[in-house]
Order: sequence, then structure tokens, then C-alpha cells
Amino acid sequence: MADKKSSDRFKDEDMTASMSNEDLEISNNNADSKTIPTIIDDLDIQDVPGIGPTTAKKLRDGGILTVMDLAVASSEELSVEINSSKESAAAFIIAAQQLLRDSNLLDKEFVTADVALEKRKSLLRCTTGSKALDKLLLGGIETQAITEFYGEFGSGKSQICHTLCVMAHQPVEMGGFGSGTIYIDTEGTFRPERVDQIAASRGLDPSSVLKSIAVCKVYNSSHLELIIKDLGKYITDYKSRLVVIDSIISLHRAEFAGRGTLADRQQRLNTMLHKIIRLAEIYNISVVITNQVQSSPDTFFGDPTKAAGGNVLGHASTYRIYLRKSGENRTAKMIDSPYHPYSDTKFTVTEKGADDLEEETSSKRGK
Repeated sequence: MADKKSSDRFKDEDMTASMSNEDLEISNNNADSKTIPTIIDDLDIQDVPGIGPTTAKKLRDGGILTVMDLAVASSEELSVEINSSKESAAAFIIAAQQLLRDSNLLDKEFVTADVALEKRKSLLRCTTGSKALDKLLLGGIETQAITEFYGEFGSGKSQICHTLCVMAHQPVEMGGFGSGTIYIDTEGTFRPERVDQIAASRGLDPSSVLKSIAVCKVYNSSHLELIIKDLGKYITDYKSRLVVIDSIISLHRAEFAGRGTLADRQQRLNTMLHKIIRLAEIYNISVVITNQVQSSPDTFFGDPTKAAGGNVLGHASTYRIYLRKSGENRTAKMIDSPYHPYSDTKFTVTEKGADDLEEETSSKRGK
């Protein structure tokens, strides 16, 4: 039995050695169109130092099937799953992350700023379908980040999400991700016929686009938390580069009513959001979430509308865009970003989904 395992191991090593430099370069490139590099399939949970058959079985029983799953787990949840101390759980997580770094699947803990800048330049960005919105976002929706769109009903949040599902299917050279999309629907707003219309209006094959979108209908907050917990598996299964959650807070907001449940709601939201952040960074995906709004009665001047979810949601989002109605058009305003300028732009919603205003399109053609 030992000889068979040894021979299998040498076969794997021979296959790795036979890969061309180009193949290895593609596997190690974070900006490549593949969602998960091929080498991740060669890593087993027992390759993590300190994890034997017994612990590996406990991890698999708890839904942690891969090294990636272990790397994005939280020490508190993991300690419960494997019935160990938080210190041991944290040690396993750190060991998993180190294994990914050694395999060039995760960035080093410390890099110089110039290296970080070059990495930022190589990040993939997906067009929103509107050049005005892309300009506001400095190129589109980027990977390894959470982009939040919030606004009142009818402001265009779900329309942008539907358009992104279509655009993400396009090849990288055409402004897409060249991959699938996971659409987590908590409000019952996903409409496949709308995706079909947007794809057809943009000259794409609707059937191909629809097949690339994996839709998950979520019915309560516990279901959403469970889906987020196992999201890494779904990202791999559906080869997704884009994850849309529409909306992130509606279920928690409906189920946790009153001040007495506020602390519990915010903590559960916080846990879920930090899991999403880790998934976005390690799996190199783009996460788009929509958020509801609430009125601030103590605001006497200016817009009394503010995003729901409080500081927990505000701190978790990498980029926050406020959408509001402007007649028949929509206005998008950059509210929070580490580097985007605070500006706004106008776009409209047509049969193509999120689109530019007609006069802007005409003037560009005239030039």
C-alpha cells in the first residue's frame, strides 16, 4: 500500500515537472481568467502541518473540504467544528495560509509598496455596461474587493447586478471576467428573462450567458449565513469570478426587529461580512452587494437617506456607491473608497441594463 502511494506521489511530481513554464506562469498569476489555479487541486487538507486523518475527518464533516476553505475559516467557528481550543484552530488556519503562500497561491505577508502597486495594476475589472459608471469606478468592478450599491427601491441596484451577470461572462479582453457568476437572491428580484433581454440587446448569446449564472434563492438569515459559510466550494464548483448578493441585509433586517436584537444582528452580519472579505481576497473574486436604506429623522438639511446596516456594513465594504432616482435616469455617487475621488455620474436603465445616457452616447459618436 505504501509503495502504491509513493508511486502515485512520484506520478504527480512527474506531471508537475512536465508542465511548461507558461503553464506555471498562468497558474501563479492572480489576474488570470481561471478562478482557482490548477495546483490547488493537488493540495490536500492533510498537507497542512499538524493535521492528521482524525482532524481531517472532523474538518470534512464540518464542511471544510480544501486548504482554501481552512484558510478563510475563523478560529472561533473552527474550534467548535473540530472540538479544540481557539489557539489550535488559529494555528491550523495560519498553517493553511502559509501552505498557500508556499504554493504561490497567496501573497506574502509583507511586500514592498511598489510590488503592491504592480499587483493592483494587474487586478481584473469587469465593466458595468455603462461607461459613465465605469469611469466613476476607475475601470469597473474589481476583484479582491466588496463593492456595495445602496439606494431606495427603483434606484437601479438590481438592474446593475443583472447587467454585471451578463458582462462578467464576456472575455477579459472585452471587459469581462470570462467566468461564471453566483447570484444570491434574498429578495426574489432575480429575473432570468431580464438577463436574456440584456444579453440579446448587447449581441451576446443569451443561452450561454444564462448557463454561466448559478442562482441561489435564500429564504432566511440562517440560510444566507450557511451559504456564505460554504461559498468557497460553490466558487470552485461553478468557476465563478463574480459573486452578487442582492441584498445583503434584507433578511437580517426583517428577522431581527427592535433594539433588543440589534447587537445579535450586527454581530452575525459582521461575522458573515468578514468571511466574504477573506473569500474575495483568497479566491481572487469580485463581490457585489446591494443594501437597503433608512431615513434619518434628525437630519434637517441635506439628504436624510442613509445606508442600512450601520458601521458594521460601512466598514466592511471596500467601495460604497449611493444610487438615487433622477427623473427617468439614475445618479450614482461615490460615498466611500480608499482611493476613488468623491464624485457622481448619471446613467440610465434600458433594455441593455445599466447604460449611458443617450445624449452622452451621441456626443461621443460625434467626436
